[in-house]
Amino acid sequence: MRAQFRSRIRLILSLIVCAAVVILVRLYFIQIVHGEEYAQKADRQFSSGGSGLFDRGSIYLTRKDSTLISAATLATGFLVAINPQTLTDPEAAYAAIAAVAPSAISHDAFLAAAAKKSRVYIEVARHLSDEKGKELSGRAIPGVQVLRERWRYYPGASLAAQSIGTVSYGSGDTLAGRTGLEASYDSQLSRSGDALYKNFFAELFSNVGNLLVSAKDAREGDIVTTIEPEVQTRLENDIAKVNARYSSRESGGIIMDPATGEILALVTYPTYDANNRQTVDPVLLGNPLVEHVHEFGSIMKPLTMTAGLDAGVITPETTYTDTGCITVNTAKICNWDLKARGVIPMKQIIVQSLNLGAAWIATELGQEKFRTYFTTLFGTKTGIDLPSEGRSLIGNLSKPQQIGYDTAAYGQGIAITPVQMIRALGALANGGVMVQPHLVSAIRLKSGIERTLDWNQKTPVFSASAARATAEMMTAVVDEKLENGKAKIPTMSVAAKTGTAQLTDGRGGYHSDRYFHSFVGFFPAYNPRFIILLYTNDPQNVTYASDTLGTTFLDLVHFLIDYYAVPPDRGFATTTPA
Repeated sequence: MRAQFRSRIRLILSLIVCAAVVILVRLYFIQIVHGEEYAQKADRQFSSGGSGLFDRGSIYLTRKDSTLISAATLATGFLVAINPQTLTDPEAAYAAIAAVAPSAISHDAFLAAAAKKSRVYIEVARHLSDEKGKELSGRAIPGVQVLRERWRYYPGASLAAQSIGTVSYGSGDTLAGRTGLEASYDSQLSRSGDALYKNFFAELFSNVGNLLVSAKDAREGDIVTTIEPEVQTRLENDIAKVNARYSSRESGGIIMDPATGEILALVTYPTYDANNRQTVDPVLLGNPLVEHVHEFGSIMKPLTMTAGLDAGVITPETTYTDTGCITVNTAKICNWDLKARGVIPMKQIIVQSLNLGAAWIATELGQEKFRTYFTTLFGTKTGIDLPSEGRSLIGNLSKPQQIGYDTAAYGQGIAITPVQMIRALGALANGGVMVQPHLVSAIRLKSGIERTLDWNQKTPVFSASAARATAEMMTAVVDEKLENGKAKIPTMSVAAKTGTAQLTDGRGGYHSDRYFHSFVGFFPAYNPRFIILLYTNDPQNVTYASDTLGTTFLDLVHFLIDYYAVPPDRGFATTTPA
């Protein structure tokens, strides 16, 4: 009997200990994890009869030292509402509100709202600071309510605005992510908005079956991006200067790690202030780098070259006879300067940017092989974690006319999104393997756990030897051609290629004096840390991309070398390959 009694005592004590653990865990989540959320909900509930405060997870940029910088968060302040049925002196009320929020509502609009006696609640001012809200609340004006509120706030204003995205109302009355990462990760950033339990102990003992992590805690969290704020800021400034200098229709740029697909900076101009969107053209809210397609011109030639090398139809020592112009399917195609070069080795197709050389390689490949390579490169979306990704236009490669293949070989007649283009060119910097471009590295769950995202999708396209041979040719562009060799960096190998494409005229032809300029490069050329893609659409009074984008590219290379302390890969320490 005594042994049985002691067993019962132990069982009871064990149950008490377990109950205590459950209570402690629930207290931790209520007071520590969700403490601020509950406090502010209680404040709002008391003020406005139960309507909840807006809640949403944060988005962070990541500095090179892994420090997180807020890109999207919540601001807290006050809104002002009136009850026309109890508002005794509209003029005095308006004067008091206008004193703290002069641009909130016009005098006539306020009086019109106050005249709606059938209403009991009309909002007349929002986003007041704590100081102004408390000042107005302290006046205790009959018929005027000053209520706590929260709203989406972007500390960087226009910084990475088109990538971070926007939150707004849709067809209903729900605030949700509509563009950018706000939309792509809306299910993680959104909060369920469950009403606050009026009884603390009811909340304490509710859902005791889920001791550690609730379902929403396992889903909801903050977003950690790969965007580096200093690099993003530098690229934004540079792209804005290019666009202004040449009065371009649009300019953009991407800086990516070609080995992982992590995007450090993603920029288009014009852009907008994410905190002040009232007058923003809705077109700007999208992301042209993901949504728009362009004929990129000669930065396509390195891909054509690598396809020829990989297929074995050419070697770096192969030559062809350049006649300056040829006729294909009754259409005439020429080099950019119309000049014939005679017998030319493969390297000079890249260095001198010869259209006929690229077309010759396309012919050597044959239509089936060319189509296979370019469909692998551009036939599918990249899967980048941004909404509304566009598809490439490569329909010419399904037709029998050779002219479509020849022009595609030097970047005309097919249209690609910038993010597709950098993914494809990134294969040249990554041993022939394409990676998946992405902007988010991890989700920091409300439970405190950080979940790293898996971006290991890799697509082999070329052999490593073919990619390296093309990288050597692109390195010669910088060492020998760009700025007549003055662009060469003695301690760093840099591979690059310019692109100048004629713009379509909308009638099936091309403008003779309007262009799309592009520039791509990666470094160190034989073990790249970064790949940079730049473009400017319809720059005025300038013909070649080397003039519009060359200096910007080189300045970015020097900036990244210094900022990340990239060690030299040639010069007195090491030498570049022969």
